[in-house]
Order: sequence, then structure tokens, then C-alpha cells
Amino acid sequence: MQEEIQKMKEIVLIYLDRSGGLQKFVHDCKKYNDSKQSYAVYRFIISINPSDIAELDATLGNYILHNPIKAAEIFQSVCFVAIKTLSLIEQLQTEAQISILLKPTHLPPLPSYVLSLSAFPFNYTSHRFYMSEGIVIAMGIVTKYTQGARFLCTEETCPFSEGFRYIRVHLPGATESATVRNDFVCSLCSSALQEDMKFRVLGDKQIVEMIDAKVLNALKGYSNNKSHFRIQTFTVFLRDELANRMTIGDHYKFIGIPTCVQNGPQATACIEVSSVQLCKPNGPSFIGENFKYLLSVTSESCWRFTAILANIFASQVVPPGTCNTLKLALLLSLVQTCEKESADYLDLLVVTSDALVIDRLLNYSICLLPRGIRHPSSSDIFPSVSKDKHGTGSASIQACSVLLAKGGICYIGDLCTYKKDKLELLQSVLESRTTTLFIPGKKYGEEADQQVTISVQTNFWSYVDVGSSSKKHIPKDSFLIGQMDLSLLPPNLLDVFGLLIYDEFPSCRLSFPLVHHVLKKAINPEATLYRVSQQFRTQDYEEFILFAKNLHVEMSSEAENLIQGYYLASRRVRRDSMHGSNLSASALKILISLSKAHTKLSLRKKVLEEDALIAVLLLESSLTLKHGKSALCIEPNAVFPFDLSNETSLQQRDIYLRKCHYQLLKFISAYGPGIHVNTNEE
Repeated sequence: MQEEIQKMKEIVLIYLDRSGGLQKFVHDCKKYNDSKQSYAVYRFIISINPSDIAELDATLGNYILHNPIKAAEIFQSVCFVAIKTLSLIEQLQTEAQISILLKPTHLPPLPSYVLSLSAFPFNYTSHRFYMSEGIVIAMGIVTKYTQGARFLCTEETCPFSEGFRYIRVHLPGATESATVRNDFVCSLCSSALQEDMKFRVLGDKQIVEMIDAKVLNALKGYSNNKSHFRIQTFTVFLRDELANRMTIGDHYKFIGIPTCVQNGPQATACIEVSSVQLCKPNGPSFIGENFKYLLSVTSESCWRFTAILANIFASQVVPPGTCNTLKLALLLSLVQTCEKESADYLDLLVVTSDALVIDRLLNYSICLLPRGIRHPSSSDIFPSVSKDKHGTGSASIQACSVLLAKGGICYIGDLCTYKKDKLELLQSVLESRTTTLFIPGKKYGEEADQQVTISVQTNFWSYVDVGSSSKKHIPKDSFLIGQMDLSLLPPNLLDVFGLLIYDEFPSCRLSFPLVHHVLKKAINPEATLYRVSQQFRTQDYEEFILFAKNLHVEMSSEAENLIQGYYLASRRVRRDSMHGSNLSASALKILISLSKAHTKLSLRKKVLEEDALIAVLLLESSLTLKHGKSALCIEPNAVFPFDLSNETSLQQRDIYLRKCHYQLLKFISAYGPGIHVNTNEE
């Protein structure tokens, strides 16, 4: 056995020399030596490539993968000899003072090295490296733990009453009491050991709660997936350089050692992480053949492809041709989702008298994204703070629907069901795209209060059921032409929602196709009622949206001029002497977001005037519902003025939109302050 250990030590030295690890080790030693300070523990991080190690020596490779604590002892011995031989750290006295952390770059891509967080049983007894992944749903604040400590014998005549014989170092999964406590005894004279507090080494520790990514399917509220699975949170420890490496709501892959931590009568399975990698979902690099064909046959017009997409979208929930404006808005919002802090967000608020159909449509749509979340009424929309459940008493930030929907859609249901304080918080988040948590230090064992600001990177969907609202409100006495009674909600909240859409099929006069669809689906939920449902399946739309949302688009100067001209002209027109302009400052961002979204949906990379026109018509329709008609005076269903039943109706829509374009140019010329636009008539 000793010969085998000696051989592995030689292989360790060869590997460190070949991989550049020895040079890094010498550099780390120099920093310790230059400090001229004596430490109880000298900590070294060594990056290990298991494949390279296994090629040099299979036994050592097996140790690293299946007995990492024993492997670290072998590296510790080699490093101690190197330090003493090369005189790298003058202050170092014993081998026990060296703490080695082995961090594998990867693990073999085999099932036995993957730890499934939703499978049973959870293997935490082997104390070896595993790969796993999950989503962060709770995160504690960074606290301190004992990285290493020096103990001395209390018997003055004992040789171990001085020096660095007794060094306690943290091991993966160990609690604080395993490293530091008062019942250790001297192995030479059996006297009690006492810690030399001057040499205690502290490190950073962060406790994170994670859950399997499958939980996202359970939070959609609607899914075609009939499989059942078990979901349970698990605890992850991030220490030292890994503290604050995770962000709440993000998806990570990591390598770590599972273990079991005893906290009183309770035992918690946890993972001591050695490396972390953020998971970035890669969208498909293709779209379905039917979409490609549809794009080719509609290439003569910049409006037809998206019109047909909206017309046939969600045929599993509503008949083709119904709710086209809403379905177009949903598609635009779906492709305008990403995980950037400076993203162009597109929030939707639907006004309806038929909440059942709208709820089904919105529920179906969020399932097209990996991060589409339906907010359950029993939980919080925004993050909250609670005490850490592992007995530390420190603060833990709990995730919520908004953070789980990062880079996707958070569907929050009927706004009228929320209380005033929740609506005010929602308004604040929509305005700033951040949420702030106050952590009182006294309550959570900290010296000072803390304030944590979390970025909110999601689109919000909601609706207002004006037909069956339980809230009492006083309707307005008078309305402008086209204006709706939206006094159920605060005006400022309406302004921060990017787009207000009116459902054109209130329950008092449901169309025959919609009634027929609902009855057919009630009798046979699995039935395919339309041919387009087979040609353009839900999976095809999922791939299409994931492809379109990853397109990078740029604004053309013509589109910029049209948007800027409409914005300035509308600010001048929509103004009263008491309150100033009715057009909020965010309207310009909404116009740009809508234009880019229509470009992505059209599978183009440059925003044209045609895209800007659709954006203007959608926003003007929204403003008309809030404030009444303006001098632009568009049709009630401005984007879809009539049914799209054949190619002739598509041609008529193109002619109508060109007239709207010319009408918009005249509006800008008349009311835009100094804006020059090209009003060339055909």
C-alpha cells in the first residue's frame, strides 16, 4: 500500500508540472511568504482534469473521483514536501497546516456521476464528486465559518502545548462544531485541548436552496406533459471564492460532494459545491418546414406572415381567426423575452368580460417558453425574507414567481383580485424593473441593516375581468370617444403596463365558432378540431419562438423617424391644461420594443417602417382605451380590421395598412414639432 501511495505522489508531481499547477502553487506560496505572517492554515486550490490524471495513473484518477478526501491528503503530502524542499514558505511548520481543495474541471459523462435531484433515493453517503443542476429558489446572506483553527494542549509540560500539531480544517459537509468545539483531547497526555483564537481562520459561507428544473413544468398551470415526478428542494453550500457566485432564480450546473448535515433532531441532505457554471439555454437553430414555406409564400408583404401566425395561433384553445389582436400581442411579448437587465420588455394587460377563454389562452401561451410561470395565488409574486431553516438564524431571501420566470413570462391572473399594497408594489416593479428587500440586522443576528436590490427580468401578463369584478367602484360620469371605464385599477398602474388589449368577444355575444370550439373540447379534450393544428403544432410554435427571440435586430433610420415622430406628435395631441401630456415617458420604449418584436416575429434582423407602423397601431389602440381617441383616429380593431379568410382578405389588409401608414405620416406632419418625414403618395 505504501508503494502505491508513493507512486501516486510521484504522479501528482508529474501532473502538477505538466498542467501548470506547480507554477500556480509556487505563486500562491510566494504571496503567503511575502506577508511574513504566520497562519494556522495555508489554503491552496488545485484544479484537476480527471481525464489527464486517469491517463497518467488510473488508481490516482479513481481516488480523485471516488475518494476525494483521501486524494487531497496525497496532494497535501506532495505540496508539503515541495514547500520544504524549495523553501517556499518560511513560516510553515507542519503538514497539517496545509489545506488542499481539489476542484475537478469536469466529471465523466456517465449516469453514475449524475446526481438527480428529483430521483429517490438521494445518494449522500458516498462522499464523492457528482454533477448536478438546478434552479436557485432561496439564498442566504453571506456569513462566516471556521476554515481552520489551531489547538494547543492545556498541560504546560506537554510538547504539544506549543507549535502546530493540532490543526482542525473544515471538510466538505462538516458543521461548525466538527471543526471547533471544547471536547478535544491531546493524543499524547489526554489533557484537554484549547483553541488559540489568534490563529482562527475565517471564510465566507452562503447557504442556497435549489430545486430541480422540472419544477418549471409544474408551475406553468397547463401542460401537455402527462408524466409525474417528485420535486424536492435541496441545500447547497457555497464557500469562500464561490460565495455570491449564484443569483436567485438562475439555473446552474455544478460539481460537488453530497453529504448529510445534522441539525438537532433533523438531518438535511446537502451538497458542498466545488465548481459552478451558469446554464444558458440554447435556442433551436432551425424552424419547422411549414413555417419556412409560409414565410416564402408571404415574402411579398412585411405584414402577411405575422398576420397568418396570429390568425392560426393557439388553435388548440380558440378557433383560428378569433382574438387576433390579442394573439399577435401575445406572440410579440413571447419573442421579446431575454435575461438581460437592459432588455426591451413588453407587458400585457387584457380587458375582458370572458375571463375563462382569456385565461385558457394566456395559460396556453406561457407554456411555449421554458420560463413561463403562472403565479399561484397562495405564494408571493415578489421575493420575501425569512429566517434560514438550518439553525443559523441568518436571513434567507425566498424566490417567487417573478424570479422563477426570469427571462420569460410571469402570468399573474386577474389584477382585480389583488389588494392595494400588492398593486402598488407591482407598479413600482414595472417602473424600475427592480425589487428591494429590507433586512433588519437586529432580527437576523447582523450588526447592521441591509438593503438588497434584485433585478426583475420578465414580462408580466394579466387581465381585468370587468364583467364579474367583486370590487366596488364608482364609474365615471363621462367618457371620451373610444375610452373604456377602467376605474377598477389605479391610472398609474395602467400606464406602466406596456400594452392594453381589449378582448373583442365579450361573454354576452360569443361568436358561433368560439361556442362550437368550447363545446367540442368539453366533449373530447384531446380532439384536433382544425387542420392547422396538425400543420402548426404546439411544439412547432415552441421551436419558432425560441428561434425568433434569439434574433438580434437593429433599428433602421426610417423606423426611428416614424416612431419618434409619432411619439412627439402624440405628446402634443394627448395633452390637457391640468395634467399635461397623457403619454407616459415609457411610451417610446414600448414603441421600440413592439417594433423589434414584430421584426423578430417576421424573422428579419432590421426594423422597417412596416414594423414601426404595427407598433404605432397597437399602442394607439391601447391609448384610445385609456384616454379616448386622438387626432390620428384609427379603427377600433386597427391591426385586424376584418377577418383573414383568404388571400384576397390579406391583400385588402395590406391596402388598409398602407392607408394607415399614409394617415400616420400626415398626422406627424401636422402635429410633430419640426419632424420631417417622407409623405410620398403612391
